[in-house]
Amino acid sequence: MKILITGSNGLLGQKIVKQLVKKSIPFVATSVGENRNPDCPNQFFTSLDITNKSEIEQLIQRYKPTSIINTAAMTNVDECEVKELNCRKINVDAVRYLYDFCAADNIHLVHLSTDFVFDGLNGPYKEDDTRNPLSIYAKSKVDAEDILLNGDYKNWSVLRTIIVYGQANNLSRSNIVLWAREALQKGEELKIVNDQFRAPTWADDLAWACIRTCELNAQGVFHISGAENFSIFEMVNTIADFYNKDTSTITPVSSDTLNQKAKRPLRTGFILTKAIETLGYQPISFLESLQKLEMELS
Repeated sequence: MKILITGSNGLLGQKIVKQLVKKSIPFVATSVGENRNPDCPNQFFTSLDITNKSEIEQLIQRYKPTSIINTAAMTNVDECEVKELNCRKINVDAVRYLYDFCAADNIHLVHLSTDFVFDGLNGPYKEDDTRNPLSIYAKSKVDAEDILLNGDYKNWSVLRTIIVYGQANNLSRSNIVLWAREALQKGEELKIVNDQFRAPTWADDLAWACIRTCELNAQGVFHISGAENFSIFEMVNTIADFYNKDTSTITPVSSDTLNQKAKRPLRTGFILTKAIETLGYQPISFLESLQKLEMELS
């Protein structure tokens, strides 16, 4: 088995690399530009622009992976609203290239997707529940899923996930847990939505599921998230309690008051039965993840 990872400089990509190194599983890590992960040996890294079809083809022919884990994506939901063309190049067109090359060489494709494919009216969701995207970002992820779902080649898996958080090296973007931790430690006044419900996902758990999917050559759609579903407001309060910070600085607000460019689903969350039974997936609790995160940061 040899695994090619796209987006290896990102949070999830770095966690996958770390676990592959520990397991001594051969891999090649790829991202646009240079390797920003000091835990990834440079000899296992190569630059890749996944919107460049010829680059993908050359890389696959050179390294001949048995699996590809596609973590690369444009995930800034509001930015996608104003940069739709770029969003679709990264989130849809690149997936078509990967899918076609995987089909040609019988490579197992593991593609990361999102809870935003649902409209949030009937969460938590099973894998076969009806999708109804509310934003350009969400529509791009549905269209990418459809490339796999509607294609003749079936050696693939889609792993949908929710609010991935954790610590990694030189990240270009933060995540809600790290952001809340820093803001609370500074004593900042926070306005946090209380009408959006999510099941946040510890990045290490998601990385494990990605690798496990490759090991089992598992096929189909899987929901991978934390097991606890709560509002963003409750989540931030839990973080404040963990760090013994004053929760009076946290004010609940409704989504409508934020004037965000993209509409978000209100209540998602996943039913994890399929992942638990098929992959052996066992997510840790949110509190345990905060304990692990603090150990990593200390």
